[in-house]
Amino acid sequence: MAGDKQADGGHADGTVGKALDVLDMVASHGQPVRFSDLLDTAPYPKATLYRFLQTLTNQGMLAYDSDRGTYTMGMRLVRLAHAAWAQSSLAPIARPYITDLARQTGETVHLAQMDQGQVLYVDKCNAAKPVEMFSQAGKVGPAYCTGVGKAMLAFMSDSAMEAAFARQSFHRFTEQTLDTPDRLRAELVAIRARGYGFDREEHEPGIICCAAPILTRTGRVLGALSVTSTTARTSLEALEAEAGQVMACAARIAAEAENWRFPEQG
Repeated sequence: MAGDKQADGGHADGTVGKALDVLDMVASHGQPVRFSDLLDTAPYPKATLYRFLQTLTNQGMLAYDSDRGTYTMGMRLVRLAHAAWAQSSLAPIARPYITDLARQTGETVHLAQMDQGQVLYVDKCNAAKPVEMFSQAGKVGPAYCTGVGKAMLAFMSDSAMEAAFARQSFHRFTEQTLDTPDRLRAELVAIRARGYGFDREEHEPGIICCAAPILTRTGRVLGALSVTSTTARTSLEALEAEAGQVMACAARIAAEAENWRFPEQG
């Protein structure tokens, strides 16, 4: 759920926070969802949940299919998402650079930014022979076990890093997952020292990457990018040979983004 809950079951951000929670609930299903399905997991009484759904539908944030009795995300959200992509995302600036990097390396390139301690993938350029994997533009992933996530965490201020750490689940996805704060901290020190990091099959078996942060001249984290492949096609050593290109691409994106106004990361 978005935001922090109060002990009495309320929401620290009041009515707006609850409404956003309901939007998150509908979005998390990934398909049209019935009221009864939402009620099963909602922290709100039936009447309260129904009221929020009605208001969000009236405002165009949700759409209701009366024939099927289901809710989906509304077209107003689509318009807002396009505006956010253009105004707050690195994607419009970075697209030509990550396209060139994908062409040069022959591998998939991801572009990501940090959102409330989690990784938000904002763009992706597929390799000549794409590989099916979790990361797609618009998806949210864990920061502690992805290359782009660790690259961003490593260069955050101490306070931003601690806030992000508090939002990590440290669930063990694979045998390689860094599943404790201490293991992750040690990894971040190494990433900061060399300027880039890896995903060593930490989130998905067989998926590896080399990632670098996108930093302003003052060191503020704007995002990160990665060159991603599979263990069936290449190795970490081969991907590390691309680290110079990855960091150079990140620097070019940062230079062009320097005069833009992006939300503070983390």
